[in-house]
Amino acid sequence: MEGDRVLLEVKEKYFPPKELVEGANVKDYEKLYAESIRDREGFWDKVAKELHWFKEWDKVLEWNYPHAKWFVGGKTNITYNCLDRQIELGRKNKIAYIYLDERDRERKITYGELLELVCKIANALKELGVKKGDRVSIYMPNSIEAVACMLACARIGAIHSVVFAGFSEGALRMRIEDAKAKVLITATYTLRRGKKIDLLSVAKKATQGLDFVERIVVWDRDREGVKGEKLIDLYSLIERQKPHCEVEVMDSEDPLFILYTSGTTGKPKGVLHTVGGYMVNTYYTSKVVFDLKENDLYFCTADIGWITGHSYIVYGILANGTSSLIVEGAPNYPDVGRWWRYIQRYRVSILYTAPTAIRMFMRHGSEFLKEYDLSSLRILGTVGEPINPEAWLWYYKYVGGQRCVIVDTWWQTETGSHMITTIPSYPMKPGKAGKPFFGIEAKVVDKDGKEVPPNTVGFLVIKSPWPSMLRTCWGEPQRYEKYWNTIKGYYFTGDLASYDEEGYFMILGRSDDVLNVAGHRIGTMEVESAVVENERVAECAVIGKPDPVKGQRIKAFVILKEGVKPSKEVEESIKQTVREVLGPIAVPDEIEFVEKLPKTRSGKIMRRILRAKELGLELGDTSTLED
Repeated sequence: MEGDRVLLEVKEKYFPPKELVEGANVKDYEKLYAESIRDREGFWDKVAKELHWFKEWDKVLEWNYPHAKWFVGGKTNITYNCLDRQIELGRKNKIAYIYLDERDRERKITYGELLELVCKIANALKELGVKKGDRVSIYMPNSIEAVACMLACARIGAIHSVVFAGFSEGALRMRIEDAKAKVLITATYTLRRGKKIDLLSVAKKATQGLDFVERIVVWDRDREGVKGEKLIDLYSLIERQKPHCEVEVMDSEDPLFILYTSGTTGKPKGVLHTVGGYMVNTYYTSKVVFDLKENDLYFCTADIGWITGHSYIVYGILANGTSSLIVEGAPNYPDVGRWWRYIQRYRVSILYTAPTAIRMFMRHGSEFLKEYDLSSLRILGTVGEPINPEAWLWYYKYVGGQRCVIVDTWWQTETGSHMITTIPSYPMKPGKAGKPFFGIEAKVVDKDGKEVPPNTVGFLVIKSPWPSMLRTCWGEPQRYEKYWNTIKGYYFTGDLASYDEEGYFMILGRSDDVLNVAGHRIGTMEVESAVVENERVAECAVIGKPDPVKGQRIKAFVILKEGVKPSKEVEESIKQTVREVLGPIAVPDEIEFVEKLPKTRSGKIMRRILRAKELGLELGDTSTLED
């Protein structure tokens, strides 16, 4: 790996508007970063004191490699900081969420109303015998109800395990069974592309024969009546509850939630996050990276079923007292203007979405955006996978009108919160995620853990613990330890990266996706970015195929923009673009034009599925596959 230069050159730098820099929550990144590394414990001590604790910690960090405890001895409750504290700060009547479904039906809820709903659901769970440490599975649409159920669990100390409401019966059952959930909360259906997707039947089948699941609580969306063994209606259950529920005083290291992340093979890992460190880290990254202000309206397009939904729709955002838009359904249904209408209508100031969504809109060109007034936007965020420079520039130019800051965030389910990102007051580089967040020591190393020079491909690792790091894998401590034992002395992220002379990081894709062509290692992101630079291409995924001479040959799967027909001439034009951008070594040997690419439901391209199908191999775990 070591010694391979990055082929993709990113030289342009874009600067944030002067007024944004002057009003930013963090103005001097370099100074604060140096302080956060020099005195890590002092830095996090100060941040944590911005939140409410019933008892302060005795010690900020206890680090026994590879196990960390943060804010040791501290007592708090994350929902107190998300709700009660906001009301104490005068936000009782401030909007917490505006919810919209595909039919544009709107529902608003204030911080005061959300606290009452959460308390009622918490009391209902208590009535069902749920207590601190019990697991509750949640299989629900993106909705206020789903958020309230998560918060209700956290309020009474139950551990929630949210399962994305697009998962099949088998994927749901595995997650319920692994967590040994006492209660499952679900809904009768979710709306997607104009159809009602039945969730209740899936939930019933998934729990058949699982005696430890005592009740299935159902949000009966059309009030048709819920009948059946173990089934109980959510609203009839909460109607009889008091609107007040004392919070369970939680130890900082008590478990908060389990979230399953797919393994490439075998069963998904149950990533366990704890209360205190996760609360502090998500609160502070939200405040700094999105530069949150009192009058912001924030729109994260993720689903609560993913870590982005947990950290940056629910916990980090509510802890800052911010108003959010929460949307159910597809981004381009009933038409491609859906999100942009909402941004115009509600004067959204912060948009946080995935590169895959940006590239999907790019297929339609940029003319359609002219119908919408997007002038309220101030911060644009990206999450989920590396954003190629071409998509970054489209987002900057057509969505942000060349006046918004783009915060490109790199992090994982396991990290809990942002690790490498652009800070809004700092210059941006298209295609580069930015610099390490405060307290994060990110390095690019070879397989022996030796740091590689700038602009060289290596493994992305994190040197020291951070507050929102996963504490273990549920029931499988050995899987947790593997993160810290793959390259001794570091948390191994599994990603390839490089850094430049100014310390900006570029994420090049998963290390098991790396291409090895004639002894030269090339990141998949580099080739895909070069292909997408061709004006006719909307999206691309590349894989390596065995080659007796070169070791591997490159195959590209290409989605063309609307109105462009596949042809030999288009194929040659794409190859020529790659030759000009990266050089002959990276030119694909094969190009296949496709209508869609295999993606996870959170929008990441599953290259291993393409590789397995191409080479006739086992597909492995496909539970997170979108289609």
